[in-house]
Amino acid sequence: MAETINKTTLVAKIAASTDASQATVGAVLDALFAEISGAVAKGDKVSIPGFLTAERTATAARTGRNPQTGAEIKIAAGHRVKLTAGSKLKAAVK
Repeated sequence: MAETINKTTLVAKIAASTDASQATVGAVLDALFAEISGAVAKGDKVSIPGFLTAERTATAARTGRNPQTGAEIKIAAGHRVKLTAGSKLKAAVK
């Protein structure tokens, strides 16, 4: 079974491979995630060549069903995040 890597494990692995402190690596990751989140929230497309692309997409209003009652409900238009794997990430998975 594949290992699940959470943020703590990721920080520890990066710190070990770069000789940086875990506090420094954690701060850098927090800043990276904040910048990506902020850019995507504004509607900007974030591209890290070879690794991934993140962008905000719009979803149209639609009609759905309440699974408990079967009654129709209106689902408002909104936004989703679309992540696309880059060529290097795809190659690493093969």
